[in-house]
Amino acid sequence: MKFFIDTANLDQIKEAQALGILDGVTTNPSLMAKEGITGKENIINHYKTICNIVDGDVSAEVIATDFEGMVREGEALAKLDSQIVVKLPMIADGIKACKYFSDKGIKTNVTLVFSAGQALLAAKAGATYVSPFIGRLDDVSTDGLSLISEIRLIYDNYGYETGILAASVRHTMHIIDCAKIGADVMTGPLSAIKGLLKHPLTDIGLAKFLEDYKKGN
Repeated sequence: MKFFIDTANLDQIKEAQALGILDGVTTNPSLMAKEGITGKENIINHYKTICNIVDGDVSAEVIATDFEGMVREGEALAKLDSQIVVKLPMIADGIKACKYFSDKGIKTNVTLVFSAGQALLAAKAGATYVSPFIGRLDDVSTDGLSLISEIRLIYDNYGYETGILAASVRHTMHIIDCAKIGADVMTGPLSAIKGLLKHPLTDIGLAKFLEDYKKGN
């Protein structure tokens, strides 16, 4: 399972990279705005900086909602770095743009996916990744993890190579559950990733080891 961090915060990206387990980054306009990154030039430069920090894929989202606009923005983003994955919305023109980019060998991430049917369309259009938003489904009393399972079954049935990128991951158990049911990638906050480190028995055991060491020295 690949670990992506869902943020535009450079300090958090660097911390995750330093752990040695980071495989990529996902961002969106909301995350950029949260860090005070606004304006086309500033956003472009921020993507470049992120690509210089991490080794893996960096999802960069288009703002346009029409086919021509998505193509124009996506091609510009793809030229920034080979790590860039063009992030497209799950709408009709987004699927058309996904097919356009996949035919050109440009990596894509179809986002805002909330059903197995949407994920099937993205795979048929050649998406590199599909991003089902499990946390947002949980927010409206729908089982987000069941959607991951449905997509996994459909993709395995037909040999689709599109990666299932579990998005809107909120906490550590989301990560564990996604790993159990076969998500290819998770993207979430640094806190959820670091939560995997924690267990009280580890802390107790380490404290005991150190206490015993001091007794013998």
